[in-house]
Amino acid sequence: MKTVLISGGASGIGLGVAQHLAAQNYKVIITDLDEGAAKREANNIVDQGGDASGYALDVTNEDSVERLLQALSGTPVDILINNAGIQHVAPLDEFPIDKWQFLIEVMLVGVARLTKAFLPNMKSRGFGRIVNIGSIHSLVASPYKSAYVSAKHGLLGFSKVLALETSEYDITINTVCPAYVKTPLVRKQIAAQAKEHGLTEDEVVEQIMLKPMPKKQFISIEELAGTCQFLVEPAAKNITGQTITLDGGWVAQ
Repeated sequence: MKTVLISGGASGIGLGVAQHLAAQNYKVIITDLDEGAAKREANNIVDQGGDASGYALDVTNEDSVERLLQALSGTPVDILINNAGIQHVAPLDEFPIDKWQFLIEVMLVGVARLTKAFLPNMKSRGFGRIVNIGSIHSLVASPYKSAYVSAKHGLLGFSKVLALETSEYDITINTVCPAYVKTPLVRKQIAAQAKEHGLTEDEVVEQIMLKPMPKKQFISIEELAGTCQFLVEPAAKNITGQTITLDGGWVAQ
């Protein structure tokens, strides 16, 4: 049984991926800023017959990462899914620079910090799978999201570099880039975008979120989780440094 650790795993995409992989007989470690939520969701998975545990983790804090490593000593992590993320919507001239920096710290520096923590053990065992949860905004831009777009673009370069640095091992690192997924984070974005653009929330969904997608559909968590599962299984052992896009045809135009 392979062990997968997911950051930001107590809600939204992270939780959906955790639940999916647990159902596919992976041992799941849910980490989250909210330790109570991480443990609660892990217990829910156990109640459904899965193997899961929950831990506190702040990816912006070196001590928090070190505490997690110590708590997991003796439990090799085979698969790391870097999912923790936040959003703030504002034009740059109204964007608090500390908030801008914090988004980068969570979604880019935090990914590097967590990957660096678990990579030595993957190398020593000769096996590892790393999946970064990117975004359509790893590939395109939208107004009022300068920090988020910058962080998500950075993930692609990070993944390519790490793919080269780990090429002599059975280790892969890829970035999955979905268009909008209906999660609590996106629901908050709808309200924020409505305010910035002077639109109703329904108009934001139709005119901003789904308009660029020929298929005009939100990406489901099931699609995203299934893609993550494919990337960590043997059929994808030579897929590394790649950008896997789930966007309903957005960037084909």
